[in-house]
Amino acid sequence: MAAKLKKGDKVVVLAGKDKGKEGTITSVDPKAGKAVVEGINIAIRHTRQSQTEQGGRLPKALPIDLSNLAYLDANGKPTRVGFRMEGDKKVRFAKTTGDVIDA
Repeated sequence: MAAKLKKGDKVVVLAGKDKGKEGTITSVDPKAGKAVVEGINIAIRHTRQSQTEQGGRLPKALPIDLSNLAYLDANGKPTRVGFRMEGDKKVRFAKTTGDVIDA
């Protein structure tokens, strides 16, 4: 199935402890159906010190399920993403406004 949410998309969290927060997708794992969003689902990870890196308790963004994310349209409202053909190209569009997301 084609990816409805991609890296760099501005999204809002629909469910969970970070409900209502907004962020940008930094990476997507389509096989697991999860995405890492900047500043969302933060957990403290303990890392051992190495010669190149300082150790300690470091905050890390963990993956969140794609079903708990919604794309933010041009008006800043959460929307679902659909696909349609424009000429011979398949494009994503916001269902609320009908605007094309990636031209």
